Amino acid sequence: MHDLNGEVRAAERVDIVEDVFRRIPWKIAALGTALLLCLGGAFWAFTAIRGASNRFNEATTQVAREGQFEVHTIPLDRAVPAGFESVTSPAQFTDAALFNGKFYLCGPGGLSAFDFNGKPAGQFNVGIDLPPAPLVRMAVGVGGSGIGPQLWIATHGAGLLVFDGRSFQQIQPKVAAVRSLTSVLPLSSGRILLGSEKNGVLVWDGHALALLHPSLANVHVTALAGTEANLWVGTLDQGVLHWQAGQMERISEPEGLPDARVLSLLADGTQAYAGTALGVAEFQNGKLTRKLGPGVFAQSLLLTGDTLSVGTLEEGVIEVPLKAHQPRLRPIANGAGAGSVQRLLMLDGRLAVLAENGLYQKGRPVLETTGARLTDRNISALSVDRAGKLWVGYFDRGLDVLDADLQHFHHFEDEHVFCVNRIAQEPNSGLTAVATANGLAMFQFGKVLEVLTKAQGLIANNVTDVLLRPDGRYLNVTVATPAGLTMLEASGSSSLYAFHGLVNNHVYALAAMHTKLAVGTLGGLSLLDAGVVKANYTTANSGLKQNWITAIQPVGDEWFIGTYGAGVVKLDAAGRWTPFPDLRGQLEINPNAMVATERAVYAGTLGQGLAVFSRKLQRWNFITAGLPSENVTALTVADGYLYIGTGNGLVRVPEQRVSIE
Repeated sequence: MHDLNGEVRAAERVDIVEDVFRRIPWKIAALGTALLLCLGGAFWAFTAIRGASNRFNEATTQVAREGQFEVHTIPLDRAVPAGFESVTSPAQFTDAALFNGKFYLCGPGGLSAFDFNGKPAGQFNVGIDLPPAPLVRMAVGVGGSGIGPQLWIATHGAGLLVFDGRSFQQIQPKVAAVRSLTSVLPLSSGRILLGSEKNGVLVWDGHALALLHPSLANVHVTALAGTEANLWVGTLDQGVLHWQAGQMERISEPEGLPDARVLSLLADGTQAYAGTALGVAEFQNGKLTRKLGPGVFAQSLLLTGDTLSVGTLEEGVIEVPLKAHQPRLRPIANGAGAGSVQRLLMLDGRLAVLAENGLYQKGRPVLETTGARLTDRNISALSVDRAGKLWVGYFDRGLDVLDADLQHFHHFEDEHVFCVNRIAQEPNSGLTAVATANGLAMFQFGKVLEVLTKAQGLIANNVTDVLLRPDGRYLNVTVATPAGLTMLEASGSSSLYAFHGLVNNHVYALAAMHTKLAVGTLGGLSLLDAGVVKANYTTANSGLKQNWITAIQPVGDEWFIGTYGAGVVKLDAAGRWTPFPDLRGQLEINPNAMVATERAVYAGTLGQGLAVFSRKLQRWNFITAGLPSENVTALTVADGYLYIGTGNGLVRVPEQRVSIE
């Protein structure tokens, strides 16, 4: 990698950056796609496009005055609360950049730096050094301040980060919906173009953030490429938007684009290429001339001479000879296995492939990455068994069981243990119940005993929650499903649903207090005693502000009820409902993400971090510092530690270090 400095200098002169961010519809976790940084090749002289650039600037100046978004510029030098320990997840990368003599990779976990020899040279973690939001795209360029090249990083939820090689600044829009960015493109004028999920193309000039132009508003941008005078915009479902000399043209399937979802873009002088899920479109002088690679999932592009290299989701890298009369696809080995190709670039004159798990060249990893203690980042359930082992369930990767030292784990994943909703322990018997989207898996001492589905008496296969309660020599198991409840007792199994008085069939949460059972559903709360419905509560007859009950936590003789949209309310033994004045506005509590100790009640929220209720002070506060994501999806406590699962990783912290003020 001895030519990295030359690559950096070339990168700093590049105005053309290809960029894409896309969600794979069938996965819950967000997946990154590809970014092209074209090093070398032909570039237009700025003097040749000065007139068109001036028209571009004049058109956007008026828009900037009328469509500005208020932002906060925040130096990222705040102290992080002590005690937060990250339980490392697998390396996952979405983009790469050469900057200040180092090679940087970014992804959901943060920003990793490497030296010329591929050795680690620095690590900046989300939630610790950086805001709790995944990093999705990067580009090197000189901003409006003119202080020299900087690394511009688009995040999914925290706006724009700027890194000068020593310190970070966050450019955070006040409106949360504007903070989810997908792409970044520095322009030669010092302006920084940003693709967003909901607000189209934005422009940052060093002082203000504004909509670039009304014709580029209200679209989900996936990629940006080009220059001020010749801008290409990829979208999620509207094809390619081409802005040239003050005019905008839309190119989609009716105009010959292989697919309306654009995954990647590449612009080089008069040529441009748009990668889609069904192939690549080639443009000459703004006109679509032909389709290449029919059926290829083209999420990354690189042009080297007369060859177009295409990075795909599962087929590795494919080369397309452009001079051939009928170009044929040539799969080439890339060393990335079956991993998704995020980006293609040239290092030392040879093709390098950025996959989700690292950078590869000539079939070998280029960079040294550290090991992981977990299988995945997207956590859905947590529990600690009587031996001190931590059970970690994932949305779509099964289950890990970690030893008490959190250093070694055993992974379970099959057609049943796949999408985990809840994990419950019964310490006396050593039983663990794992509620999944395809049945209830019963473990004993870390081994699978059996899997219960409809064939074994459950009312539905999708188990959303489970409750284990000893009853003499027997264990009563209550199973929540979208079709009602199933009770497994010594006498056999029985089911209960709306016909028997349950407020709604779709059950999300269960909790027990003595002989009483609280059942949280999509349509309200049911209280049962000895298996009989005694009361139903909805917004029509109680203090509930939302009927969708997502979590229930007994605290003394009271129930803390988590809802989707109205935070938490309290129900006491006398049937009185108490709202919490400090939980105002819309607040989503994630399914079964609630736990209580003598000190506090903890609730995981969809986008506001960890909600903490001080039992002494009787008030709530919110914590985001130290978390890898503001989406807190699972909680458990054991041996003085609070374990916090999120959509982007897991941390643990001594409970006494968690602020309750």
